[in-house]
Formats: sequence, structure tokens, C-alpha cells
Amino acid sequence: MLHIVNGDTVGDKLRAGNIRGDILVWREVYPVGPVFVEMDEPHQRSPRVEYLERTLGISADDYVTHYKSQEQVLQNFHKYNEIVLWFEHDLFDQLMLSYLLHWFSKQTLGHTKLNLLCIGDYPGIDLFRGLGQLSAKQLETLTGTWQRIGQKELETGSRIWEAYVSPDVERHVEILHEDTSALPFAHAALELHVSRLPSVKNGLGIVEQSTLELIRHGVNNSRELFKEIGNRLSGLGMGDLEFWYRLRCMSERPHALLEIRGPHTFPDYRKKTTASFEKCEVALTEVGMTVAAGVKDWVEMKGINEWYGGLRLHGDLTWRWDSERKQLVYVE
Repeated sequence: MLHIVNGDTVGDKLRAGNIRGDILVWREVYPVGPVFVEMDEPHQRSPRVEYLERTLGISADDYVTHYKSQEQVLQNFHKYNEIVLWFEHDLFDQLMLSYLLHWFSKQTLGHTKLNLLCIGDYPGIDLFRGLGQLSAKQLETLTGTWQRIGQKELETGSRIWEAYVSPDVERHVEILHEDTSALPFAHAALELHVSRLPSVKNGLGIVEQSTLELIRHGVNNSRELFKEIGNRLSGLGMGDLEFWYRLRCMSERPHALLEIRGPHTFPDYRKKTTASFEKCEVALTEVGMTVAAGVKDWVEMKGINEWYGGLRLHGDLTWRWDSERKQLVYVE
């Protein structure tokens, strides 16, 4: 039996418990950077490798090494009678799950049976953030509760992945109106995905808008900001490296939304946070206050150069996302 899990913490706890079988930790951050329908072509990987190195500090060598290693296990899936996918409700995991379901939907499974364990809560945990919160013993209680993956789950995962990798923003919205109930957590996760797009109010996505709101309400250092964003937007499953990158973008001049006061170097894949970084005061600039209030549009002021899945946002976009009406609005 092969268990495919969403992170090293879960993998280590499963190894420490009485879980039978091999464990593959799937190391990817699909909410961040460019992705494509087929991820195993080197010429398609290169834009992603460059992006992750530039934004999160993940070296090209590290990324390619991990990628080839996990893909090799996947390619040899026929050696296993059963495979269990261990995932949770947030966008981070739902995109990982969709990619894997898309990949398996293109294979001849033969005698291999696919199973899914996907949860959004656990008894006794008020704010369930993910499987990593559970102890080895708690994870053991989930053994055998997984459900068989059938054609409907494979088709739904494939449709979600193909929508997410589309360069057409309308395809990212259309999937919200399709039936994705075979994967019960997908719809809410995809709603959060599109909420990251520039809003009709001020050109900010939900991460940037929420960050400004928290600062206005007195949360004024980086560590506390990450904690509060994680609580408010737990459905994103956003890691610290992505948040530091978003914070860095918000503080870059010209037209910076934030000012970070004190000596600091932003952490990346190799560098952990330092005491000086965590103690830095984060404050709104005049631009930040104006944009937060909806008086000005940040994309009009600064432009944009960002990737969400297959969707590249650059220049001054001709559309904005209206989160209240849940639709695209085209602008002059």
C-alpha cells in the first residue's frame, strides 16, 4: 500500500504510528506560481522553477530533485495494490488532490485501487487547519475510513485541474458554477482561489486586503500578522513562505502599501525567520490607507505581474473580481 500525503509533518507522524505501507510526501505549492496541464515536461517546468526560486527562494536544483523523485514513485504506482490519498479541505490540498486525480485519470489503473481520505474537521479541534495538527494516534484513528475513488472523482479532479491551469480567467470562474460535489471541499477552496484575484473595490486580492485590515486594527508585526491571516483565511492553507512573499510585494516601492520598520531580511526557503524580523513593526503607508479605504486601485497605480495557476496577471488588467456578486467585472 502507498500513502500519498500533503507534507513532511503528516508523513513523519504516519511513519511513527502503526500505518501499514510506504509513504510518499507530495512536495508542491500549486497555489503559488505558474502551473500547466502536464507538469512533467521540462520546458513547462522551467517557468515554475524560475518563479519559485525568485519568490520563495526554492532553489532550482532542490525543486527539480524533489519533483523527479516523487514523479518516479508515481510512475511506478502499479507495484501497489492500493493507494490512499491523505488530504484536507483547504486550497493548498485541494489543488494537490486535483493534480493527482487528473494524473491518475490518464492512467490504466489495472489492479491498483485508489482511495481518498479528505477531512475538514476533527473531534475536539475548534479551528481545524489540517492533518498536521493531529497526533500520530489521532491519525491512526483515520485508518480505514477512506473511501474508494471512482470515475466521478477522477473526472471532477481532472476538470478542476484543467480549469486551474487555464490562461483564461473566465475558466477559473466557470468552474465555480459546475458540479464539483464529488469532491465536497473543492467549491469552497476554489471560491477562495478566485478571491485572491484583484478586486473591483481597490485591485487587492483577499490576502492583501485582509492584511491591511488587520494592520488597521492593531496587528503590527510580521509573526502576529501571519498567525492572524492563517486564522482568518485558514481555507487557503497558506504557508509562511508565501505570506512573506506577499508581504514583501506589499512593501516594495513605488506605491508601497506597507512600511516595515526595523532591520530585517525577508525569510525564504533556506532562511528561517529571525528575532529582528519578527519584531519589526509593520505599518500602513499613505498609499496603503488610501487603497484600503477603496479610494484608489492598486493595480492601476502599480501594475501587476503575478501567476495564479495558469493565469498570468500582468499590466493593468481589463477586469476585476467582484466578491459580493461572485463575478468578473470588465473595466474601461
